[in-house]
Amino acid sequence: MRVEVDGLNIAVERVGTGTAVVLAHGFVGDARSTWGSQIEALSEEFTVIAWDAPGTGRSDDPPEDFGMDGYADALAGLLRVLEIKQAHLVGLSFGAALVLAVFQRHRRLALSLTMVSGYAGWLGSLGRAEADGRLARSLEASRLTPDEFVAAMAPSMFSRSAAAARVAPFLDSLRTFRPVGFKAMARASYPDQSTVLPEIDVPTLLLYADHDVRAPVTIGEALHRAIAGSELVVLPGPGHASPVEAPAEVTRELRRFLRSVDHPGDDRSCAHHR
Repeated sequence: MRVEVDGLNIAVERVGTGTAVVLAHGFVGDARSTWGSQIEALSEEFTVIAWDAPGTGRSDDPPEDFGMDGYADALAGLLRVLEIKQAHLVGLSFGAALVLAVFQRHRRLALSLTMVSGYAGWLGSLGRAEADGRLARSLEASRLTPDEFVAAMAPSMFSRSAAAARVAPFLDSLRTFRPVGFKAMARASYPDQSTVLPEIDVPTLLLYADHDVRAPVTIGEALHRAIAGSELVVLPGPGHASPVEAPAEVTRELRRFLRSVDHPGDDRSCAHHR
């Protein structure tokens, strides 16, 4: 369905019953191509909310200067329209930076945070030289043809052993990228968000992948040190877009963590830590 939030029409899937779990995708792809497996699996015991961020999928384009605050306010506004007062916030990459911003600006919304292959903003996690380079490369990529864009982005999204059939739908979704939205998300990804990390006081899962070249495990380790009481789990095998490449493993860890927060003392599954 599509709902209007502050003048923007935003596409969103809402399935299942129970405590709300919000799934936020990265700066390429959309809700279904990124989180399709998790939407189906988690909806068996949670209300799953998965949006197409403004500028992606079936949602309207935002202003190019929307910024991470704009995305955070849009997601909070969407939850308000859907009458969701609190939720577990789960984000991949850009989406992980987004859930940090939602926590900072709309703290009462967050029951927990899960950052999958995430950053405290590019500047906060990568340093200025790499953040500047990544922003410049992203703005250049926004001028590519759809096939060129896929060729530029795909190598850093998955490990070399990723199953072609599994990642093909995600790569197809990249061909529908929209330059305005992509540039807005790239610019929103840049600023340093590290100041919020010591303030996080809700259960936090940091889920990383050992073949991720975009958000390597060292970033997860730094976040783990900065976020008191956080849990770091490293998946062996996949690359950056682990919900696509390793859907069963990501779903397992999400389900385990969400159950532990929603039902403390529930030991139906166990963690696999590095």
